[in-house]
Amino acid sequence: MIKQILGRLPKKPSKSSENREFGGSSVAPSSTSSKSTSDFQSNRPGTSNNSSPPGPDSAPLLGYSHGMKPTQVLNPKLNGSSVPTPYEALPGFRDVPNSEKQNLFIRKLNSCCVLFDFTEPTRDLKEKDIKRQALLELVDYFTSANGKFTETVMQEVIKMVSVNLFRPLTPQPRENKLSEAFDLEEEEPMMEPAWPHLQIVYEFFLRFVASPETDAKLAKRYVDHAFVLKLLDLFDSEDPREREYLKTILHRIYGKFMVHRPFIRKAINNIFFRFIFEAEKHNGIAELLEVLGSIINGLALPLKEEHKLFLVRALIPLHKPRCLPMYHQQLSYCIAQFVEKDCKLTDTVIRGLLKYWPITSSSKEVMFLSELEEVLEATQPAEFQRCMAPLFRQVAHCLSSSHFQVINHRISSPTSRNGPAWSHSVLSDRKVPLVDKVVLNFVYCVVLTSPASDALAMSNCHHLTPIHLLLLKRQHL
Repeated sequence: MIKQILGRLPKKPSKSSENREFGGSSVAPSSTSSKSTSDFQSNRPGTSNNSSPPGPDSAPLLGYSHGMKPTQVLNPKLNGSSVPTPYEALPGFRDVPNSEKQNLFIRKLNSCCVLFDFTEPTRDLKEKDIKRQALLELVDYFTSANGKFTETVMQEVIKMVSVNLFRPLTPQPRENKLSEAFDLEEEEPMMEPAWPHLQIVYEFFLRFVASPETDAKLAKRYVDHAFVLKLLDLFDSEDPREREYLKTILHRIYGKFMVHRPFIRKAINNIFFRFIFEAEKHNGIAELLEVLGSIINGLALPLKEEHKLFLVRALIPLHKPRCLPMYHQQLSYCIAQFVEKDCKLTDTVIRGLLKYWPITSSSKEVMFLSELEEVLEATQPAEFQRCMAPLFRQVAHCLSSSHFQVINHRISSPTSRNGPAWSHSVLSDRKVPLVDKVVLNFVYCVVLTSPASDALAMSNCHHLTPIHLLLLKRQHL
């Protein structure tokens, strides 16, 4: 009877069936929570396994040392590996046998992956000097090494170089200044505080790339596209010393790793696009154009369509930004190289310059005139005839300009050491027979009847005499 009554009562579900119903394990929740609590306590510094569970106020102590200060890397900062404690100097290469030198070389590379804070000059002086001496030893060992470098060595070299060089660049704060060329030239560049170490790392990597012991087929696995992109990003550094090293290294990489050449050209092209159409602020345009100048000089003939598109879409639009004076010399050299390679590009170049011709900046107008003069020196008569009408219209406007620098440009010195003056190069006997009389009449009317010409003549300015006499002579022909 009692058994029947007890059998009718509802049974209490077991813990195992409860866990299976909610998809959990057969382990009791109390044991699981106690285990995770013990693991959390064992991982905390200064906490034993038999200590009491953490209370609600102890959660902010996670990551703190004894509940006082946050646990941080104390002196050196590291990107990608643990900080040696303490940071001590390794033995020199002369103190170990030859069989151990490669292992010591790799150990020194790993020790040089430690980064130090150079914003505080008086901090970690001993450790900074130890790393500097280690970097110098690496450079000396690399220079005197014999035999091809193994894949392990190359991997460690690229790792050390990447850790030290690839970093976010902090632009110098500017007080709401426009990116005018004069402002940029007057401002002092921000020097990299970590340059005592960076310079040696750049020198080390330059010798690694230029060394005949570096196998390009093996090294291209580590000097890959991602590495090249990060290297190109460093061209925006404000330190001119760093950009000079980058220019040399990029040129060496372009020459050694032929498989990367199309990618490097495309990446530089993209940098120019962002500079022209988005930012209009980049510190390394001049250095990149220097590298391109040597690349263009070595292009095979006939020029590929890819190179012609690069001229039209990237180089010619580089005349648009206001900071053109910062890189015009290098840009003008690249343009002249294209015209010398293929004279048929003269019409494209001249019409492109006329498209971006400055309206209000007389200093940029003088630069455009100088560049046009260099282009015309390499121009063939047939190509000159195709673009002479728009060219002479612009020249006429320049000759009637009210700004003395534009009018006086290369006219007051007909026997200039750098080449003939405008009055001789543009209206020379070699090209004038091709010029239509209508065009010459247009130039004649604009120049000799302009208010600027009358004002200059009344002020006894004699620098317009050569162009006046030449136009008068050609008008009576």
